Order: sequence, then structure tokens, then C-alpha cells
Amino acid sequence: MARTEGDSWDLANSVGATATMVAAARAVASKRPQPVVTDDFAEPLVRAVGLDVFTRLATGEIDAKDVEESVGFARMVDTFAARARFFDDYLAAAGQSGLRQVVIVASGLDARAYRLPWPAETTVYEIDQPEVIAFKTAAMAEMGAAPTAQLRMVGIDLREDWPAALQDAGFDPTHPTAWLAEGVLIGFLPQEAEIRLLDSIIPLSSEGSRFAADYGTVTGTSEGAQEQARLMAEGWRRQGLEMDIAGLTYPGEHTDVAAHLHTNGWETTKYGLTDLFAAAGLPELGEAEHQVPATTINFVRAVRV
Repeated sequence: MARTEGDSWDLANSVGATATMVAAARAVASKRPQPVVTDDFAEPLVRAVGLDVFTRLATGEIDAKDVEESVGFARMVDTFAARARFFDDYLAAAGQSGLRQVVIVASGLDARAYRLPWPAETTVYEIDQPEVIAFKTAAMAEMGAAPTAQLRMVGIDLREDWPAALQDAGFDPTHPTAWLAEGVLIGFLPQEAEIRLLDSIIPLSSEGSRFAADYGTVTGTSEGAQEQARLMAEGWRRQGLEMDIAGLTYPGEHTDVAAHLHTNGWETTKYGLTDLFAAAGLPELGEAEHQVPATTINFVRAVRV
């Protein structure tokens, strides 16, 4: 499962499987008595992918706490629910401020174009691998789902000329844009590719544009973090899934996204996972506050001035 130059994937393997994991967590969170996020499309999308452990997790056949304990990812469901809520709230605020152009980078199984109440005349662009875009488009059509904004899908690898493909799809860089990069700048790209992605977004962002992302690394470099990653891979293997998160990430330094944007003329605000839990009204992280990803992932919201 280690990354190679020019590698590709669908939603059942490699980096794509992590998107299915996140969707399964959203499905679980959506069924809780007082959900912090509601995604009615998460379960059917996970079922359509067909990875057994995530299907059983999303449908409630297995208990989320048992999975969290087995793989050593404490508060996994709460983590991804709080993250989804954080970005949902960001997009809602962007819409309230008048932004009507949204770009979701590496959209995966995200269903925001279908589940959020977008203001009239909003256009949402989704960018991801062609295989991922084709799968989700077909799955949503099979459900009879209709987007709640004008949706334009852009199937292209981020290592290719995606800005040109985005503009070919109708994107207008003279209009302020709400950018979302959820789960893409957390170690799944080498640092030079992270900087290239940000430096492609910046010139496409007119004054008043907004940007939100999580960034850092999902594995960490300390001995404890590496051991946690090893035990997690063993845990997923016990669940019947070959998914080694550490093997899917690039080692070495990763970009301080907030600092990079600030240097390039954006006003930035940084957050930690504890802030997201508090905003979502979830119980405190407890011991999980001292483990990956709480210790290695940051969040940012930024405005181009």
C-alpha cells in the first residue's frame, strides 16, 4: 500500500479507503441521539464501496467503540464528526457572507453538495480522481439524489493541471471563492506538492475569498506516534482490512498552511482538535488529546485580503 510516483486509487484501496473510513464515521455520528453532523448519504455511499468493515460500521452491525478500541483510534467517530461540523460551519458562514462559488478539493465521499442548504445561485465544484468522481456520481444518481446547489464535477489528479480543468468547468477566478481542502494536506502529499497546491489556489482567489483545511500529518514522527500507527494497522488487519495509514503518507516535513497563507496576504485563524470538539458540544478528548491526531493536526480558516 506504500505510495509510488503517479499512483492512483479508488475508494476501496490506498488513500481512497481513508475517505470511506471517514464516511463510515459520519454515518455512525449521524445516527446518534443528538448528532453534531447529519449525513444521510454516508451510509449508502459506504455500502456502495463495499469494504466489509466500513459497511458493518456504517450500518451499525458492529459497535463503533469496539472498532475504535481494536484499531487504537480513540474517539474516531467524534473526531471526524467534529471535523465535518467545523467545515460545514465554515461553508455556511461563507454563504452568509455572499460567496456563491465553492471548490472542494479531493472531495472523496463528501456529500456537501447534496446535504447542505446552499444559498440560491451557489455553484459547487468538486475535484478528485476521475475514478472517485465517476463512482460518486453514479452512486448518487442510483439513490435518486439531487444536489442542493449547481454541482460541477472535475475528475482530475491534483498532480495534473487541475486549475485549467477547473476553469474549463466554468470556475471564474474573478469571483470570490470558498475553498475547502479537507483531509488532503495531512501527509498524503509530499511537502513540495502541498506548496504547489496552495500556490495554485492563491492566484485563483480574488479578494474576499476564503480557505479552510486541516494540515500536519496523520502519523507523527515520534516513537510513540509510530508505534500507534503500527498498532492501528494491525487493528485494521484484524478487522479484515489492509490499511496502513503510515504507509500512505509521505515522511519528512509538511507545510504550515496557516503560515504559508499569511505570508501570501491572507488573514488566518488556527484551531486545534480540542477547539473543534468544544464548538461541536462534544465531551472533552481526555487521554486522546495527547495522541495522534490531536497532537499532529491543526486546522485553519483564512480570508484573502
